[in-house]
Amino acid sequence: MAKRSAPEVNAGSMADIAFLLLIFFLVTTTIEVDSGIQSKLPPPIPDNTPPPPIKQKNIFQVLVNQYDQLQVEDESMEISELTEAAVAFLDNGGGEGPAACNYCEGERDPESSDNPDKAVISLVNDRQASYKMYVTVYNELVRAYTILRNRESERRYNETYENMYSRYKDWPETEKETPEYEKLGKQVDEIRDLYPLKLSEAEPQQG
Repeated sequence: MAKRSAPEVNAGSMADIAFLLLIFFLVTTTIEVDSGIQSKLPPPIPDNTPPPPIKQKNIFQVLVNQYDQLQVEDESMEISELTEAAVAFLDNGGGEGPAACNYCEGERDPESSDNPDKAVISLVNDRQASYKMYVTVYNELVRAYTILRNRESERRYNETYENMYSRYKDWPETEKETPEYEKLGKQVDEIRDLYPLKLSEAEPQQG
């Protein structure tokens, strides 16, 4: 009796199937990305360029120590008071002549910042400070800028800066060559220039 041969399995298409499965999983898999602080770095400065002179009164010093305690201008402060203090500093408008600020609504204290363009917030974190505290302080300082931008935007355009920026960012691609889009962009830039975000993060201190 003749021995029957076992049927062969055609594996020629297995590589194609595996390749298609790989593409399927690459396309459909969602990769979670940790969200962080949105901060744009300034352009590089040549090594031989001296730093611009800054008056001490135009610097708002914020320090987070190793125990997550907040110190502002060498005095202890609660995190709930930080935004209001930053707003008062940025909006002080204590300058005179070319440094005057005609839209500022602060106390115009000559011992505080001249105008928002010259005002710099210096943030220093101890290396042992927690990341949570760092983010909280950073957010409070950015919120101070947002409050002032919203106020000035509402005064000039009857619309908050946040709403204007959201519309500008989400503007349809097919309509970005229109005069309306260009006008909105100029308004957003104008409000940014009135209260430019100048938040300097110094080298962390060792506790």
